[in-house]
Amino acid sequence: MIKIKECTLEDLRELQAISIVTFTETFKDQNSPEHLNAYLDKAYNLEQLERELANPSSQFFFVYSDQEVAGYLKVNTRDAQSEAMGDDSLEVERIYVKKKFHKQGLGKLLLAKAMETAMEQDKKEIWLGVWEENENAITFYQKKGFVQTGSHSFYMGDDEQVDLIMTKTLL
Repeated sequence: MIKIKECTLEDLRELQAISIVTFTETFKDQNSPEHLNAYLDKAYNLEQLERELANPSSQFFFVYSDQEVAGYLKVNTRDAQSEAMGDDSLEVERIYVKKKFHKQGLGKLLLAKAMETAMEQDKKEIWLGVWEENENAITFYQKKGFVQTGSHSFYMGDDEQVDLIMTKTLL
């Protein structure tokens, strides 16, 4: 059984665990252990995640497959967005699924949840940053109607990388 649940502060340690596992699975083969670990320590320490969970302009959601957290989604509005995209936009900052749950449609469900959240908040646009070398993700987002509208820097430790900014207009 698949279900999506909004995260609360009580989910902090579970959020940290799924964040570290999924980010590591996704990017460990393309990055040095030093850069990866520096990013994990900065982005997913408990204090940082607690601040993000407490921010009223951010929301986290877990997707469960048979009682197990299989992945998660983080969306941002207003000043929580990582780029100044305006009040009519919702950012999908993180959308990750554990490798063992890939190809089960969970990423599509999480993206649908992000779009539903955007429409509930009367947003006109949904956007995200995706690493320029993550071809599978870029193709996935293109199939869902996202187009590249820019780029920005993303730091893996002190290694500067480029994320493509992809945007979709909501009807």
